Amino acid sequence: MMDWKTLISTKRLGMEAYHVLESDGRSEFLRDYDRLVFSAPFRRLQNKTQVFPLPGSVFVHNRLTHSLEVSCVGRSLGNKVSRMLTNKYPELVDSLIEDIGCIVSAACLAHDLGNPPFGHSGERAISTYFSEGEGKKLKEHFTSEEWDDIIHFEGNANAFRLLVHQFKGRRHGGFALTYSTLASIVKYPYSSHYANGKPKFGFFQTEAETFRTIADELGLICLSPAGAPLKYCRYPLVYLVEAADDICYQLMDIEDAYKLKILTHKDTVDLLLSFVDDGYKCRIEEVFNMVTDKNEQIAYLRSKIIGILIDECAEAFVLHEKEILQGSFEGSLIKHITPRCKDAYKSCSEISVQKIYRSRDVLDIELAGFRIINTLIELMVDATMHPEKAYSRLLIDRVSEQYDMYASTLYGKVQAVFDYLSGMTDVFALDLYRKINGNSLPAI
Repeated sequence: MMDWKTLISTKRLGMEAYHVLESDGRSEFLRDYDRLVFSAPFRRLQNKTQVFPLPGSVFVHNRLTHSLEVSCVGRSLGNKVSRMLTNKYPELVDSLIEDIGCIVSAACLAHDLGNPPFGHSGERAISTYFSEGEGKKLKEHFTSEEWDDIIHFEGNANAFRLLVHQFKGRRHGGFALTYSTLASIVKYPYSSHYANGKPKFGFFQTEAETFRTIADELGLICLSPAGAPLKYCRYPLVYLVEAADDICYQLMDIEDAYKLKILTHKDTVDLLLSFVDDGYKCRIEEVFNMVTDKNEQIAYLRSKIIGILIDECAEAFVLHEKEILQGSFEGSLIKHITPRCKDAYKSCSEISVQKIYRSRDVLDIELAGFRIINTLIELMVDATMHPEKAYSRLLIDRVSEQYDMYASTLYGKVQAVFDYLSGMTDVFALDLYRKINGNSLPAI
């Protein structure tokens, strides 16, 4: 059984030998938050698609605004759980358990850092280039474990790599975040060996030992026998990061769909009010009817429902805390909220699939993104395999030296291509695609 006394650690990856707490008024986990906010990968999220195409006349969410909102919800959720746990276990008062809100908030900021341009379409383009496209011919050059990594390319695993990998020119190995913050972003704490045909795993082969170090230090339960690919139980705070993400993407996508006129005002109001009973609905409607701007009406309802879901998920976490610490808890916290809220959440999910994720604008950006990423990965992989070619040198010369395009193994070269592509914004990827195809030239 996992123990709160060992689960929360201020030890920093790559700086274990210098484990000295600094005293400038910030906790170690607030330092994690600040490092992420001021990082280049975080800033690049402002130009990465969340669901809808990047803003035109109507502003909708991108990866940056989504991550900031998830972080806010995660902080509230973590703070509530922290208070509930200290009430349940008075002996934990004044322990690091009071920092749960800060840890979850920092992890929420980082949870999408590894996503390539064009959302999930970009992930699929990378994977299917190898599982269905020209890259399939390269299978014999990889071990079975490496091949599993490549054909199941996963934004979550890539985020962990981005945070811990020793890229050229970096110090301390990655961002030097605390073990607890790093563990909180690993939603699927196992290698690609256990993906079972689904693109869900937590770390590439190159970062497996790093995750083992973190997991063993924090006391996570190991589920894999000696010598087998790694598999652990989830770090408990992952459930809070996941819940914050679930709450935000579902409700904010509904709000964006209303702003883009995919959903009517009435349909949006009905969806949001379905989360509450008649008594609470009456209290909400008192304020709702005082607001005359329809956009503000939706924003008000959305904020109330987020508050309700934070309470529901916090209560579900504490109610099932023993199962979570034993590693026997199944599903997400959203699946363990009260029936009314769970049914309302399910209705929002169904509407999102029917009217939002399959809308023409969303499908168009996915189609375009798929073609762009597929083209770029094909050219870049070929360039790393044949660096002696003139065209290959031109492509590689465009790449920052932090990415090891001349790695000694093909797996290392492909990972360098993944690092380069996933670090691109949508705009950068589109611009590079146009230039490569001769559709765009620098100003002369």
